[in-house]
Amino acid sequence: MLNELQNIIPADFANDSRVWVYQSSRAFIDKEETEINEQLEQFYTQWKSHGDPVKGWAKLVFKQFIIFMADETATGVSGCSTDSSVKVVKSIERQYDVNMFDRMVLTFLVNGKSEMLPLNQVQYAIDKGYISHDTPLFNNVVGSKEELIKNWLIPLNESWLSSRVTLSAT
Repeated sequence: MLNELQNIIPADFANDSRVWVYQSSRAFIDKEETEINEQLEQFYTQWKSHGDPVKGWAKLVFKQFIIFMADETATGVSGCSTDSSVKVVKSIERQYDVNMFDRMVLTFLVNGKSEMLPLNQVQYAIDKGYISHDTPLFNNVVGSKEELIKNWLIPLNESWLSSRVTLSAT
């Protein structure tokens, strides 16, 4: 999956380019994916910060995650320009009846498939063996292109979540 990601994200963006990840409450179907990617492209090709063009990129990835990226080497991203990207995500929420801002639901890669779990059920899933210390977690708090590539999909025991649950080493 991460190899796919490296083929998708722009190579000409600086490693410290800012990244925002929004997770959908469900996977999008192919038709929706096409429509969303068209909307995202229309947004980032016209993205501005205080009137200056932002070197931006956005895409629906793995049918469930919207990723925005801004290379600030030329133009910094202001609060207003960040707000404009959030408006796009909120519009997608309304259009497709999904939640893109629920940080209490986490996505794991279980048997090669994205599986969502409410935060309050993670310990139960560990206890029952559904997930374990090495189950990959989509770490949606990454903040840069480099972190996205290196730390977006990481084993549970290497994530921020590991200090909030009891893991067995089996």
